[in-house]
Amino acid sequence: MNHDKYEDDYILDILRSVKTIALTGASPNPARPSNGVMGYLLSRGYNVIPVNPGQAGRQIQSQTVYARLADVPGPVDMVEVFRASEYLSGVVDEALAMNPQPKVIWAQLGVRDHAAAARAEAAGIKVVMDRCPAIEYPRLIG
Repeated sequence: MNHDKYEDDYILDILRSVKTIALTGASPNPARPSNGVMGYLLSRGYNVIPVNPGQAGRQIQSQTVYARLADVPGPVDMVEVFRASEYLSGVVDEALAMNPQPKVIWAQLGVRDHAAAARAEAAGIKVVMDRCPAIEYPRLIG
């Protein structure tokens, strides 16, 4: 898939179909983008599970933080990646090891790794890179 441009219907289908999101790189700092995006997604009715090994067992936005994707109880529809591009491959590896696997891996603004995206897509997982759901949601849904 060409990850330089996404059709609005592709993004809209993802935003409407996912319910539970594991947010990797979640920060307790309100000044960090991951914290604001997490709050926004929670306010739109998504179940957002923060993932950050340094914050495991604590709370971010009143949600319990898990160390790794494998620790998240229950299925996840989407993995939201707030990590630098060089970590995306490892997040994809963790997502591929999940049972069941997520339907979507969404990498935040500036986060790209085409080889990692191809591995996820080969496993049937949709991928979005270099986009923010907190920007796409109001643009497409309102």
